[in-house]
Amino acid sequence: MTLKECKKEEKADREFQKKFKFEGSINILTQMMVDPAATEKRGGGKNLPLRRGEILDVIQFTNQDQILCRNSQRRCKSVGAEALPA
Repeated sequence: MTLKECKKEEKADREFQKKFKFEGSINILTQMMVDPAATEKRGGGKNLPLRRGEILDVIQFTNQDQILCRNSQRRCKSVGAEALPA
């Protein structure tokens, strides 16, 4: 990883912590795949855009309806729990 990519990741992490008022370091709890049968959704606001079969890093289980996730482009937003199989 180059220095430029490393700084870009650090900046994205700082913005995430500020936006979601997240304390401490970002730890990945698990990885989950978006349900292949789910409909693709455009993101917006605090929701992450979803693509079928995409692998997401789970950062925090916020409540029963929402999960805080990060996609392959390192975008961190909420995802509805119905899109991720249990």
